[in-house]
Amino acid sequence: MTTATLRVRAVPPQVVRELLVRDDAGRPAAPSVDDEGGAPLRCCLRRSGPGERIALVTYAPLRRWAAETGVDPGAYDEQGPVFLHAEECAGPEGDGLPFTSAHRVLRRYSADGRILGGRLAQAPADFAPALREAYADPAVALVHVRAVEYGCFLYEVRRG
Repeated sequence: MTTATLRVRAVPPQVVRELLVRDDAGRPAAPSVDDEGGAPLRCCLRRSGPGERIALVTYAPLRRWAAETGVDPGAYDEQGPVFLHAEECAGPEGDGLPFTSAHRVLRRYSADGRILGGRLAQAPADFAPALREAYADPAVALVHVRAVEYGCFLYEVRRG
């Protein structure tokens, strides 16, 4: 998924496979059937449908980005719950910014994995301007989009 020169990134398929074996807290996944649907799936950036098999696992998004880029996230290395499909997932479909129907925080990180600040996006129309504002700062290397009410990681946005 892209927006201008930015890429919206779901949890990559290889990482999903790893998390379904052992999550970032060292626990095995415990898949279940989502009877009601509506869970925000981080593997395909859509909400689950009733009857889909999903797993709630612990994910450390900044830790994984830091490992890719060779930096130490230090105290900013946090982990939290994310929903994933319990089976192979085709990934996101289409372009655009997912999960914009509620208040979100766009948290900015530097190339050395430190928080540079954040911004509240209160409506779908706020997201693109907030991302442009974040990436207008050349020190911003990564943006995490997070739920306000729980603080959960939803997805990341990278340059190009």
